[in-house]
Amino acid sequence: MDSPVPTSLQTLLARHVATDDKERDDLERMRHFAATLEQPFSRSQATAHFTGSAVVVDPEGARVVMLHHGKLKRWLQPGGHADAADGGDMTATALREAREETGCRVHVHPAAPQPLDVDIHTIPARRDEPEHHHLDVRYLLVAENPEALVHDPAESTGVQWLTWDEALARADEAPLRRMLEKARRVVAPASR
Repeated sequence: MDSPVPTSLQTLLARHVATDDKERDDLERMRHFAATLEQPFSRSQATAHFTGSAVVVDPEGARVVMLHHGKLKRWLQPGGHADAADGGDMTATALREAREETGCRVHVHPAAPQPLDVDIHTIPARRDEPEHHHLDVRYLLVAENPEALVHDPAESTGVQWLTWDEALARADEAPLRRMLEKARRVVAPASR
């Protein structure tokens, strides 16, 4: 792999500090995949590929966006697959996916670590693809125009602004709760 893309991905993962055992294990596995996958950002990788997602907050940091994923039937953060146009930049992937899935203009939160969180999750087999892993690199983004919130019917059955407590109540797995708690500590440290 002589491309600069995996090197920048490896650098990004090398500087991330995990906060629990699952994230530490996932981070080590992601570092391995970044060094060994021939095309780490391509869906053509049968076992795993990198994705980007984000906790999107309003400018005050009081509300967070969650969407009801159309295929997975769960409340999740905006995010998805890397595109060639992202050039292997996981921040660009997270920003693009957040814009597409919320309709809002977004930027990276200036006080948040980059990335905010990492997670490996299994995507179940469907008729057109085998079970595989999403190697998710997660960011904290701010919606500049929260009133523009709209869902993409191709991706979700709904999208909502929620309070932190409402979002955490809808989070049905520990890694999602971990990421939301990290984001809340950055944007609303007094509320913790």
